[in-house]
Amino acid sequence: MATSTDTVPRIALTSGEPAGIGPELCLALAGNELPCELVCFGDRSMLEQRARSLGLRVALQDWQRSAPRRTHIPGTLAIAHLPLAVPSSPGNPDPANSSYVLALIDRALDGTLAGEFDALVTAPVHKGLINDAGIAFTGHTEYLAARSGGTHPVMMLVTGELRVALATTHLPLKAVSAAITADSLCETAAIIARDLESHFGIRKPRIAVCGLNPHAGESGHLGDEELRVIAPAIERMRAAGLEVSGPLPADTVFVPQVLRGFDAVLAMYHDQGLPVVKHAGFERAVNVTLGLPLIRTSPDHGTAFDRAGTGRADGRSLLAAVQLAVRLATSRLVAAQR
Repeated sequence: MATSTDTVPRIALTSGEPAGIGPELCLALAGNELPCELVCFGDRSMLEQRARSLGLRVALQDWQRSAPRRTHIPGTLAIAHLPLAVPSSPGNPDPANSSYVLALIDRALDGTLAGEFDALVTAPVHKGLINDAGIAFTGHTEYLAARSGGTHPVMMLVTGELRVALATTHLPLKAVSAAITADSLCETAAIIARDLESHFGIRKPRIAVCGLNPHAGESGHLGDEELRVIAPAIERMRAAGLEVSGPLPADTVFVPQVLRGFDAVLAMYHDQGLPVVKHAGFERAVNVTLGLPLIRTSPDHGTAFDRAGTGRADGRSLLAAVQLAVRLATSRLVAAQR
């Protein structure tokens, strides 16, 4: 039975790229018991059609903005309707719907920034399609930061107690070295420490900082970024009161007995940290964006056009993303009442 209370976190959920698995994962998610009010942004007719084609028994309800907050009722889903630009079918993406995809993000983000929602969860979008529509787009993380005033967003992946943040995000490998500066590393580490404390309740978080090169450069024999940039940055972090260690070789920092000494790992680039997270728990991995004026999580997978509409898409990562968003939002609501 649903309960109505102002302390129930209200979560905004965008359904993502309509030709991908996002819409059906949102529908499947509705069958779970969730200690929140869940509002899904998407085209209602499209979602109804997907539910019918997949045999999902979900009662879609128009979200009433003025209604009191209520905990989610399994088997139902509140819909904030935004219309598709053009009809969409699973596995057949059309760049013309890029404006629709961005409209979902914009509306949900604006509502979260205004306090209408307590957290934002985003289903996957496809960067290539949005760019094919003539819209410059490097990813959810950068887009949300630009629109929300977050000047230095940090991508952190979470699975269980493993937390891996990234010094750089969606860059070609050849551009990574130039993008790593002492200033950016210090700012990133400060954001990680601040948000681990404010979001996760970890006091004085311990951060492992990876090197960029194999064996952390081997004293400059395999690259000098550790000597020129990373080690000096770590000294600055320590002087600022952060508990950091490094530069550590990425091939050993993820050994379980080493990880036990840290609350988070700061990896230098996308594919240095993400493969470890996905191996450790792909089905439960969650992307958390730090450095924003809001709570934002997402599943750690893409649009999976090849699985869209087949019923074979695994919804555990999206469920984990919602559960983490609820946990973080609830902590914030409770803290605000003290």
